Amino acid sequence: MKTISIFSIAVCLTLLFVISAGAQESLVETVANGCQAELDAYCKDVTPGQGRVLACLYAHSDKLSGKCEYALYDAAAQLERAVAALSYMVNECADDLDQFCMGVAASNGRLKDCLDKNDPKVSSRCKDAMKQVGLK
Repeated sequence: MKTISIFSIAVCLTLLFVISAGAQESLVETVANGCQAELDAYCKDVTPGQGRVLACLYAHSDKLSGKCEYALYDAAAQLERAVAALSYMVNECADDLDQFCMGVAASNGRLKDCLDKNDPKVSSRCKDAMKQVGLK
């Protein structure tokens, strides 16, 4: 079994936002559109951020419409797919990240830039994974 370094695990968490940057907006829109009535009725005074709106919806879960429940389910499924893609990519690129990007801060696309900069040396396995998850 392949061992993944602590650095690669940290990269995994950071790259979640890179992979799903476009998807984040989609997730928010999915919930906002599907749960608009509930958000207006129960959560209009909640300050967005740090999961407070989701906590509000959870607190009123017994009052959610089927449309809102489905929107939450759909958003969770989208997020699950993004996490699975990310896990796959980090597993495939762990050695490359450790070898070429160890000193690179994991934010603002720097790790992807590092892999791109080292493209001739990056393994085909990593390149294929990046392509499959939409980073290339």
